[in-house]
Amino acid sequence: MSLPLVEPTGLADRIGRADERALAVSALACLDRCLPLLEYVDGVTVGAAAADAALRPLWEAAEGGEAWLGRLRLAAAGVVRAADLADADAGTGPVELLRRAAAVPRRYEAGELRGWAEECSAAALSVHRQLDGDRDGGPLATGELRRQERLLDLLAEDGDGLRAAFVQSTEGKRVLRAAAARRARRA
Repeated sequence: MSLPLVEPTGLADRIGRADERALAVSALACLDRCLPLLEYVDGVTVGAAAADAALRPLWEAAEGGEAWLGRLRLAAAGVVRAADLADADAGTGPVELLRRAAAVPRRYEAGELRGWAEECSAAALSVHRQLDGDRDGGPLATGELRRQERLLDLLAEDGDGLRAAFVQSTEGKRVLRAAAARRARRA
């Protein structure tokens, strides 16, 4: 079962115009921003830290291509292993959404990368909506939408944009970590 396509028109347009590298980095960023969810699942802390550590080098050398995608697949497998340790509601919980976002495409090709970027985008927005407790999108989901749009804009600008995209994504990760911590304290 696939997540619904990205709904917000501005984001969908940006994904539609993005080149291969921007699509790959955008999907990586969505996956990376959602990792803090695993920190608040009993018994997954070590797996979450390993998944986080495995993704960081991909930011440092996001050169794209098949070799980079292969390294990303290995890192994403760590995310899936950590998610498998979690006791998530089958098919519906935030951890299941993270598992789906870790489904890296087989080829570094625009069509496959675009589908993956759309899936990761939808997963990240759904995670934020669930943490908001608002299906229509509260402040967390609205912030995530803006973050995704800004990240794609940064990657589309002349020059690299990768460092600024990483900073943008790291801020989103911090926000999600705080929201997940609040939710865990209330549980």
